Amino acid sequence: QVQLVESGGGLVQPGGSLSLSCAASGSSFIAMNWYRQAPGNQRELVATTNSRSGDRYYADSVKGRFTIYRENANTVNLQMNSLKVEDTAVYYCYVRDIRDMSYWGQGTQVTVSG
Repeated sequence: QVQLVESGGGLVQPGGSLSLSCAASGSSFIAMNWYRQAPGNQRELVATTNSRSGDRYYADSVKGRFTIYRENANTVNLQMNSLKVEDTAVYYCYVRDIRDMSYWGQGTQVTVSG
């Protein structure tokens, strides 16, 4: 059974930093991504990693500020620097495994407020 455990959200002032972590278990994971959803908005893709291609993708809104990386084969982190008020959202981990099955984490709140 696949399980995802997210951690690392919280409250930070504008310009600050936070790091999110998503630990997955129960399979081998090809894609490990981060999405976010702000109140009243649709869920949007923030950043992706792919273990087969090695590619990473970032939304334009976070390029140069966020870094996605795999701590190990089953853990993906999102380092968020120079945070802005508009980065406030619930952040979700999303993974796709070798069976092409997809799973979502429970979400972790990130609030940027001064």
